[in-house]
Parts: sequence; C-alpha cells; structure tokens
Amino acid sequence: MDKKVVIFDMDGTIFDSELLILDIWEKIGETYGIADVRQTLTECIGTNKKKTEEIVYAHYGKDFDFAKYSGEASLRFRKHIAENGLPLKKGARELLQYLKAENVPVGLASSTRLAVVEEELRQAGLYEYFQVVVGGDQLKRSKPEPDIYLMACEKMGVPPRNAYAVEDSHNGIRAAYSAGMMPVMVPDLLPATEEMYEKSVAVFDDLLQVMRFFERNGFRRQPEGDTV
Repeated sequence: MDKKVVIFDMDGTIFDSELLILDIWEKIGETYGIADVRQTLTECIGTNKKKTEEIVYAHYGKDFDFAKYSGEASLRFRKHIAENGLPLKKGARELLQYLKAENVPVGLASSTRLAVVEEELRQAGLYEYFQVVVGGDQLKRSKPEPDIYLMACEKMGVPPRNAYAVEDSHNGIRAAYSAGMMPVMVPDLLPATEEMYEKSVAVFDDLLQVMRFFERNGFRRQPEGDTV
C-alpha cells in the first residue's frame, strides 16, 4: 500500500488565531482611521506577508504604511499570546496524537514565516508531531499557488496524490487542489462555498471529525515495519 501522509496548515487550522489577528487589525483600523480594514485583511487569509502587502496596497495605495501597521499588529499579537497563550482548534492535539500513534507521517505548510511557525509550535508543545515544517518565507509564490504544498510533499518524499492537506481557508484549499493533493477542509472564518466542496475530498466542522474520517479511510495501527 502506498504511504499516505497528512500535511496541515497552521493558523485557523491548528491554532485558533485568525479571529484574534482580525480583531487586532480592526482595533488598529479604529485607532488610525483605516476604513474597512477587517474586510481587507479577511481577503489575506491563507496568504503570506508578500501577498498580503499586494492586497493591502491594492485597497489603500502604495503610500499606505504597511510596515508600521503590520509591525504594531505583530507586537499586539505577541503580547496577547505571551499573556494568554495561543488557543488550539477543537481536536487539534487529539488528531496529532492519533496520527503519531498510527505512525502516519505529518507535515506542516504555513504561509507564516518559518521562524514564527517553529516558535509557536514549540510554545504549544506540538513541534515534535511534525516531520517536516515549511514556512511561507521559503518560497516566492504564496497560497493559492501550490508551491508550498509541493515543497512539503517533496521534503516528505511522497507524491502529492498520496498526501492529505488539512486546511481552513479558501486559498489553502485552492493551493492543495492545484498541487494534486487530497484537500480536507475545516472552515474557520470563511464558510465552505460550492467551489470548496468541489475541490475538497471532505468538509468537516472540526478536527475530531477529521480524525474519525481518517479512522474510516485506512489510518489504522499497522504492524511494526508496515507503512500506512
């Protein structure tokens, strides 16, 4: 049997962080009089910093001081998680423990910078679950382009057709689908659309449902030396 792997997105999929990020940007918008900032940043969900800059400049013009505002947003975000921790999505730890127990290789492909990804995974005690971690600053093209998932699959030594991608965002599902993977969607801030149902092998409400899906679809404990 061909080896199957699971590759996760991070923000909005493992960590319940995207709502916090939007709340912070909304407060920055109120402070500095930036109109519709929450709606604008919602368009950036699932993309890296470079793509976010492109979207923001398209809305507010090249004179928009993105470095200033994004820097303040980052400081507020760091302060919040230092004081409160970064909340996990429902079922995240249980799903990762299950995949580890079943000897299923697990990777992570996040649009966030690699150093930040690794720091947040370590803070949450999750880093050990991932054989491969890829950050958005390691590639030129962001989701919805497939590059980050293709890199993750290459590093894990599997063809994309043998890899599930667990995602919350539209851009993430588009990236995984374009890569030729098996996208599984757990919507966070953006609901699943007809396009998302067409591009996903399954859509679930939470990661516990994803775990049950994997239980039904072959991720059972294998004898020593066998592959999934």
